[in-house]
Amino acid sequence: MNTTAHQRRPAPRRRMSWRVVDIVTASVLAVVCGVVFWIWSNAVHPVVELATVGFPPAVGLMAGGWLFAGVLGGLVIRKPGAALYCEIVAAAVSALLVTQFGATVLLSGLIQGIGAELVFLLFAYRRFGLAVTMLAGACAGVFLSVSENVMYNFAWSTPFQAVYAVLAVVSGTVLAGVVPWAMTRGLVRTGVLNGVAAGRDARSRRPAGPRVAA
Repeated sequence: MNTTAHQRRPAPRRRMSWRVVDIVTASVLAVVCGVVFWIWSNAVHPVVELATVGFPPAVGLMAGGWLFAGVLGGLVIRKPGAALYCEIVAAAVSALLVTQFGATVLLSGLIQGIGAELVFLLFAYRRFGLAVTMLAGACAGVFLSVSENVMYNFAWSTPFQAVYAVLAVVSGTVLAGVVPWAMTRGLVRTGVLNGVAAGRDARSRRPAGPRVAA
């Protein structure tokens, strides 16, 4: 009799088509993120804008707060379109709640969601480690900085716009990269993501129980 312990479960075959549980989970996450976006726009942004009045590009340090929905959705659902869907729905929710940016947040959500989505696509929706997540947040930051410089910061000098872009990428890397990664790990541990890809992938990495073979 041989006993083999701590064998890993075989990795589940990834289905790229969305299921009802994926849609529901992504929608719930997006709505919660949309409320956070609204708070970020109406409560946090004015304070930061006032604090950085002497050097306006520094406001880029808070840009990641508008980017994490897409990255979080991509990490949790792990299927094509998840990052884009969550970022757009979150932007729509914040627009419905009314922010100082008006309906332009819908365009911003689309652009920023594409930035995050492209990174997950680059890795064929197969890799979701911290490095990939940080890259997704950084890429979303690049897309945000370009659109924001065109829509809102057009009166700034080129050096100011460049500094804003760099700070937005840094913010995206941390607030929209590291934070969603940590949030996903925490949610997985609670078991609430057992029905979606993030939960299934986590279970597949856990050692299986002892097997007894004749």
